[in-house]
Amino acid sequence: MGGYGPASAASACAQGRVDLRWEGGSERFGVEVADDAAERAQGLMGRAAMDPGRGMLFVYERPGPARFWMKNTLIPLDIIFADAAGQVTRVHSMAKPLDETPIDGGESVQYVLEINGGLAERLGIRPGAQLRHPQIGPNAAWSCE
Repeated sequence: MGGYGPASAASACAQGRVDLRWEGGSERFGVEVADDAAERAQGLMGRAAMDPGRGMLFVYERPGPARFWMKNTLIPLDIIFADAAGQVTRVHSMAKPLDETPIDGGESVQYVLEINGGLAERLGIRPGAQLRHPQIGPNAAWSCE
């Protein structure tokens, strides 16, 4: 996928990368991290394209309800919601560009990964998958250590 490819269990964590693993597969994406209110509000709005090996990781201070929309977002996205341990709880496939309908991620979301629409299904990413990134806390399901 765009130069990153399958995640290695032995590789070190990096701020600009998120690793995913699930039964039967793994993948890694180069990411921009949105970890403050302004960055999260902007997200991927206004971008005409995104490389298949890239994404955006939204990081919240604590778990809570997450609702996303596609206002001013020009490309279809898969939105992957994860809890405080980085465990994927929901995957919303092919969010429609420019749609203002709220996408409900659940009540205990701390991390959200946006990737190009259709990739999650093609790769097999679904609830139960695990994210690894330096900002995922000390109780991570898949630790950086």
